[in-house]
Amino acid sequence: MRFRRLRVALSSLAVMAAVAPLAAESSVLPWIEDDYARALSEARAKQRPIFAEAWAPWCHTCRSMRAFVFTDKTLAKDASRFVWLSIDTEKKQNAAFTAKYPVKVWPSFYVIDPKSETITMRWVGGATVGQLEKLFTQAERAGTGGRKGAAESLARADGLYSAGKYAEAAPAYREALARTPVASPDYARAADALLWSLSTTKQKKECAQFAREALEKLRTGPSAANLAGVGLDCALETPEGDPGRAEAIAALESESRALIANPRVPMAADDRSALYASVMNAREDAKDLEGQKKVAAEWVAYLDAEAAKAATPEQLTALDPNRLNAFEAAGQIELAIPMLEKSARAFPDDYNPPARLAYVYLQLKRYDEALAASDTALAKVYGPRKIRVWLVRADIYRAKGDVPAARRTLQEAQAYDESLPASQRSESLTTAVKTKLDGLPVQSAGS
Repeated sequence: MRFRRLRVALSSLAVMAAVAPLAAESSVLPWIEDDYARALSEARAKQRPIFAEAWAPWCHTCRSMRAFVFTDKTLAKDASRFVWLSIDTEKKQNAAFTAKYPVKVWPSFYVIDPKSETITMRWVGGATVGQLEKLFTQAERAGTGGRKGAAESLARADGLYSAGKYAEAAPAYREALARTPVASPDYARAADALLWSLSTTKQKKECAQFAREALEKLRTGPSAANLAGVGLDCALETPEGDPGRAEAIAALESESRALIANPRVPMAADDRSALYASVMNAREDAKDLEGQKKVAAEWVAYLDAEAAKAATPEQLTALDPNRLNAFEAAGQIELAIPMLEKSARAFPDDYNPPARLAYVYLQLKRYDEALAASDTALAKVYGPRKIRVWLVRADIYRAKGDVPAARRTLQEAQAYDESLPASQRSESLTTAVKTKLDGLPVQSAGS
C-alpha cells in the first residue's frame, strides 16, 4: 500500500521498521548511498537520469521494497538505465537533498534530470517489480517533448505532480485519464497520482469517489490495493454526516475485503497488511467490536504465515512493524517480544527493535524493562526519529509517576528538535512534544 496513514489507534512507533539498512550487495541495482554530488557527477558523465530513492530506517514500506523488490533478479537488466541514488532522509548529511527535494511520503522515488536538477517523474510509496519496470520506461520518455493528445495531457500532469503542485495536478490528471485508454500502462500510474493529489490536498470525498470509479477499471491490477485502501481511508476521513459517506465506506470496505481474499491480485505482504488495517479502521468507525476482533485475528494469522515463508532475515524483519500492529489490534501485544528480540540479535546496530520493545513493555506496564530498551534505542537512533524515542520515554516516566523525569525528557527532545536542519524538522513531531509538555501536571515549588 502506498502513502497511507494507519488510523488504528496504535503508537506511531509501531510503524517503525525493525531492519537495519540492507547491505549494498543485497540489491541487484548499483545504488550510490547518501552522496547526491557523486550521483550527479556520474549522471552527467554518463548522460543518464538519476533514479533516487528517498527512504528512512523506520519506514516499513521502505524495508519491504529493500527486502523483496530491489533484490529481485528481474531488475538486474535495468541497472544501466539510470544512475541509482539512495538517500536516508534521517541523516544530517542529506539535509541539503531533502531541502532541494522535499519528502512527504516514505519511500518516495524521483527521476532527476542531471542537467537541470529537476524532477521529471515522481512515484510515492511502494511498488511491485512490474510497476517499477513500467515506471522506468515512462521516466525515460519524460521531458522528451513533441507529444500530442493523451501523451501531451499526461506530460503536463506529470510536470505539475513532479513539481509538488498537487492541487493543480489533480484536474490535469483527470483530463489525462479521460484521454488515455485503460489498457495503457500510463493509466494506472496516472490514477495512483491523481489519488495521492486528491488525498494530500485534503479532498477526501473526491478521493473516495475517484477510488470507486477507478476500481471499476483496475480491480485486478497492482493498483487495486492502493485504490481500495487509500480510498477507504479517504472515505473514513470524510466528515461524519456528509451525504454519501456511509455508502462510500461500505463500498470501499467491500472492495478491500475482496482484495484481501484474492491471492491472484499482485501485491506485497506490506500492501495486503495495510488493507487489513484499513478494514480494521472501518470496523472501528462502525463501533463493531466483534468485527474488529475477527479482522485482527485474521490479520495476525496472515502475517504469521508470511513470516514463516520469509527467505532472509531482511524479509522476516520487514514484517515486524505490521505484525506488531496486528498483535496489538488483537490484544496480544506480548507476542511481539520474541519477534523483536530476534530482530535485535539479527541487526544489533539497528535502533528500531529496542525502540519498539520500549513501547511494548510500556503497554504491558513493565516500566523498568521499557526504560532499559529505551536506553538501548537512544544509544543508536539518529535524526528526527530520535524524537519519537524520547516521546515514548516520556510516556514511560509519566506512567511510573515520575513527572520531573518526563518533563526533562521532553525538554531534551524539544531542544534536539530545534537543532535539526529545517528540511528535517517535522511539524507533527514539534507539536507532539509541545502538547505532551503542556499536558504534564504543574509541579509545586517544593516538589
